[in-house]
Amino acid sequence: MNAHHKISSRSYTAMSIFGLLWALLMLNSAHAAPCFDNPQRAYDYLLAQENAKIQARDEATVNINRASEGELVSLNGIGSSKAQAIILYRDMFGEFKTVDELAKVKGIGAKTIEKNRRRLSVQD
Repeated sequence: MNAHHKISSRSYTAMSIFGLLWALLMLNSAHAAPCFDNPQRAYDYLLAQENAKIQARDEATVNINRASEGELVSLNGIGSSKAQAIILYRDMFGEFKTVDELAKVKGIGAKTIEKNRRRLSVQD
């Protein structure tokens, strides 16, 4: 008698799907938020997560030749209308060669450039 059983393609498919689902479940649980024994700890955790996201966004470099309005608005002193003016300027006159050329955009001054200089770039 043969000790090895033939595995049908249906069984093999079922085992493969089970394995894939198990792997996905393990991946999702690896990124799950921890459980907390009181609401204050949960609040502190969520606040720390939000602060980390804000800090990462505020430290991200913004390429003024490629940035969307949303990316430009993340800069200090740049609102929606100034972001649109930056995009319009680069569409009309081409890419900025230096960060300091940003001052040619109406409403953007040297102080705004200096506040954001560490985050600004003109190339990828």
